[in-house]
Amino acid sequence: MSKPAPVQRGAPEEFSSFFRSHIRYVCESLRRLGVPGSDVEDLAHEVFLTVYRRFDDYDRARPARPWLFAFALRVASGYRQQARVVRETIGVHVDVPTDDPDAEALLEQDGSRREVYAALAALSIERRIVFVMHELDERPMPAIAAELAIPVQTAYSRLHAARADFVAEIRRRARTRLEPRGIEARPREKIQTTPDRGAHGRH
Repeated sequence: MSKPAPVQRGAPEEFSSFFRSHIRYVCESLRRLGVPGSDVEDLAHEVFLTVYRRFDDYDRARPARPWLFAFALRVASGYRQQARVVRETIGVHVDVPTDDPDAEALLEQDGSRREVYAALAALSIERRIVFVMHELDERPMPAIAAELAIPVQTAYSRLHAARADFVAEIRRRARTRLEPRGIEARPREKIQTTPDRGAHGRH
């Protein structure tokens, strides 16, 4: 009886090149899906471990990002579930700050990305997923609905709600940055309308 043929996962060089080409995108996707910066690198490697096991299933004729996003979504969902179980079991909030320098060095190219991550974190996970897939990954809505197994109209409804929530959060954060901290601002008009007594009599 002949032994089954070993599973082929492509040449090591091919997978290494695939990894280098897409590691930044996977890390970015995990951050967008709410994974704290300090855990991104570990979970990204978890994503690619699964990708390696399924590498023979990858259709080279199709874009890699939608395929990778599905893995990242599952890993991020598992991460959130585990965090929720820990909170419910021991009553400890396990979220950690998202400004870990190692992860930020990999992920951030400009300061605005921190604001995007914070605004995305304010969205519900259902709305955030659709928003990320369409607005940031530029996936068509019918494809998103099919991948998430939801009606197209539901996908559009989540997208519209996510857009409104995202803009509202960006504006709220902008107002917070502009508000004086601990100082009660006086109306500028009152200061300007106070007569300059020293100016009287000057001709």
